[in-house]
Amino acid sequence: MLIAGEASGDLLAAELVAELRERLPEANFFGAGGTKMSGAGVELVHEMSQLSVVGVTDVLMKLFELRQLMQKLLAAAIKRQPDVIIGVDYGGFNLRFSHAVKEYVRNNPFGTWKPRIVQFVSPQVWASRPGRAKRLAEDYDLLLSIFPFEKDWYAQRVPRLRVEFVGHPMVGRFTNDDLAKFTNDDLRFTRRTQDANHPRQIVLLPGSRRSELKRHLPPMLGALKMIQEKFPSARAKMILPSQALEELAGRLITSATNLDIQIGNLPEALTLADIAIAKTGTVTMECAFFGVPTVTLYKGSWLNYQIARHLITVKTFTMPNLLAKEEVYPEFLQNALTAENLAGAALDLLQNDARRQRIKSQLAQVIASLGGPGASQRAAEAVLSLIM
Repeated sequence: MLIAGEASGDLLAAELVAELRERLPEANFFGAGGTKMSGAGVELVHEMSQLSVVGVTDVLMKLFELRQLMQKLLAAAIKRQPDVIIGVDYGGFNLRFSHAVKEYVRNNPFGTWKPRIVQFVSPQVWASRPGRAKRLAEDYDLLLSIFPFEKDWYAQRVPRLRVEFVGHPMVGRFTNDDLAKFTNDDLRFTRRTQDANHPRQIVLLPGSRRSELKRHLPPMLGALKMIQEKFPSARAKMILPSQALEELAGRLITSATNLDIQIGNLPEALTLADIAIAKTGTVTMECAFFGVPTVTLYKGSWLNYQIARHLITVKTFTMPNLLAKEEVYPEFLQNALTAENLAGAALDLLQNDARRQRIKSQLAQVIASLGGPGASQRAAEAVLSLIM
């Protein structure tokens, strides 16, 4: 049984299922997720595309739906009694679901169902509410980590929890052609900067939720206008994950601008980009992988921000900065997220060659720390070690 509640988790789960099926062809898979999981042969008990939540306010607005889903999936797990339950990212929900399963098993000591519980991608307990690590240790048999520092972090706090660093799945996801373009990036940019009239290529990544688009797009568009005043030939491409978000973006763009909107195919856009302006989150790691200097941003609701500022202990929301232990990507959060701030940082990245090269060097070290290709294979082998 697998549960993934985000588009990125849906892809991770599908890749993991493919590796598990290769090693265990007779296995059956069911759970909750999206089109990628369904395409990988997972029988969906629930389609999760409408239940993407972030922050307390999103959870409160969808609390009834989330409770219904919890009951539905718990009933399915009890009825079908899978050997392994794998939560894929979606930490808030999966931690509660796994605890509910463990409570059911503990309250039925004479039952024969003893599922192994796995979490693929650590919840960011190291960023906020570190006490949740104890709950993980109580309820989970295996935690599959994709970032190198997490294994030591858990070992210092809950050594009884088995944590395996499998590497970042992104590293093995791109083709050799993608990597070749990335390798040639420095030469490509050198040629471009020698031509003052070359149209700079800018990628905008506002997020994958409607609320993110509504909060992030206005300052991003304002910044783009300022950049294009400095570089009139500059072209921008916004990458969105769905047609529904493309339609929303079309309504939010109220003035003419040199901007194309594209659904998916982010690697191609990043191989051609001079800079990106991106929401903090998974996508910043893809920007890092392709060596793209990036300005990062995030703005949540006022209530979510007030709660988060008292809970979050890390100094940055941008993962490449966390991994580098310094600011590689300029970051603007909440009230600091203004068109002027974004434009100023973006123009500096476009015009400061020395800073660009320093960022590229830092990013290369960050990516090297993530392990080699094969994260999904290593994850599958770790999962199977629980039952074979």
